[in-house]
Amino acid sequence: MTSPPSRTPSGTEAPAVTLISALQSLSRAQREAAARIAHELDWPRSGVAVLHLLAKCGPTSLTDLAAHLRVDLSVASRQVSTLADAGYVVRTVDTEDRRVRTVELTDAGRALAAEASQQYTNLIDRAFAAWSPEDLAEATRTLHRLVDTISADTAHRRSPQNQQEFA
Repeated sequence: MTSPPSRTPSGTEAPAVTLISALQSLSRAQREAAARIAHELDWPRSGVAVLHLLAKCGPTSLTDLAAHLRVDLSVASRQVSTLADAGYVVRTVDTEDRRVRTVELTDAGRALAAEASQQYTNLIDRAFAAWSPEDLAEATRTLHRLVDTISADTAHRRSPQNQQEFA
């Protein structure tokens, strides 16, 4: 006879709690790797994330940039200001909607983003050298599923019909 799954005081099954703990460890490891790369580039980690996103997406509105980074608009604005002051990005006003500010990389920003990308690629190559393509594909599918699951719950909690429930 098997024993029932252990539960936390809130009633959550322990395996889910263990999964969240593992995700937190993964998040810390990712932040540490990004911080190491940023340190080697002599640039703040948050700025490197903005450069990476702009290199991947091209010119982006400040609002979309904040949404992609999952940070408040004021946080994204400060990060962009720092990059703009250093000459890595330029901000322009959208010609169709003057309220919208678009951010794009300068040549110097593209060069720094490329250098960061190369360092990140080198780190990934070293870290996952022993993993098979199948292992990597399965881990990727699982991580996407986790992101979708957690994001769906977060979106549900933020929806207007649920605002009073969580106020």
